[in-house]
Amino acid sequence: MKIKLNNISEYISSSTKPLVIAGPCSAESNMQMLSTAKELVKTNTHIFRAGIWKPRTRPNSFEGIGTPALEWMNNVQKETGLKVITEVANSSHVDQILKHNIDMIWIGARTVGNPFAIQEIVDSLKGVDIPIFIKNPLNADLNLWLGAIERFYNAGFKNIIAIHRGFFSYGVQKYRNLPQWQLPVELKRLIPDLPIICDPSHIAGNRTLINEISQTALDLNFDGLMIETHIDPINALSDKEQQLSPIQLKELLENLVVRSHSVTNKDTASSLRDLRSQIDKLDDKLINVLQDRMDLAQLIGIDKKTNDITILQPERWKYVLEDRLKKGVAKGLSDEFIILLLRAIHQESINIQTRVMNSNK
Repeated sequence: MKIKLNNISEYISSSTKPLVIAGPCSAESNMQMLSTAKELVKTNTHIFRAGIWKPRTRPNSFEGIGTPALEWMNNVQKETGLKVITEVANSSHVDQILKHNIDMIWIGARTVGNPFAIQEIVDSLKGVDIPIFIKNPLNADLNLWLGAIERFYNAGFKNIIAIHRGFFSYGVQKYRNLPQWQLPVELKRLIPDLPIICDPSHIAGNRTLINEISQTALDLNFDGLMIETHIDPINALSDKEQQLSPIQLKELLENLVVRSHSVTNKDTASSLRDLRSQIDKLDDKLINVLQDRMDLAQLIGIDKKTNDITILQPERWKYVLEDRLKKGVAKGLSDEFIILLLRAIHQESINIQTRVMNSNK
């Protein structure tokens, strides 16, 4: 994808990396905002965040203070010198943030999933040079994320940054939202100039997990972090379980390891070349094995067609999934990896057998 973005060096550069955006989930009071912001100045925070309008799933939840809280954002700007950012979800929100000279905006996960809402915001912002941070959609749909980015880019916006905040998954999980790191990695492959920051607060849903998620993001060469930080997290009006105090944020940032993207040591470079060469050879073998497996799937499809047997055999699939999962875990492979791999293989097998069933041969 040929998208050429500005390098937004004012916000993301070698000297500021990782970019740190911090502040409360919701603006609750002028005192809460200023108290938090003044403590954040003592950390490596570059941008102050707070939700003004909160798109909640249930209407009886705290839905934000609304427009009056923008004055509190202005007070943060004046008192601390920090840049400020908030979420917008429609054109009326855009009108208000422009009137109050908010420095930058982010587009939330729910809004990114609605192309009509995205286009409304794009049209409202035309002619305004403002950094746009775009979160991934709730569902693991890379095209929706790309579509939102493209709508802004095609309208002339060049200061675009992606935010990875994880993807919704039903049921009890370790994380509130599954990271699915492969999706932001693929986004970076498609748009190399696109800065990507991580929102570990929304991935974690629990402050005890924020450190490990933040470190993983930096290890994947993300450009920054957006971390919910509240002066009194336990009494926050929204998402109190996933917010840090400014002191906790400072400790987290001091303990993070920022690794180099380039390899300068000759011995290390030589070792990596050798190991990667071995991986290339194993990948060749893996592809050949997968081809053999799909050849067998085609033969199975022929047998099923000849004998009028359905493609999907739930008992067989259940056995394969449980048996291979057990064997994979015993070899030290994660159950998440094994399940994703088996599902992909199973789907390709179904695709092949479907073609066989629909063939006139």
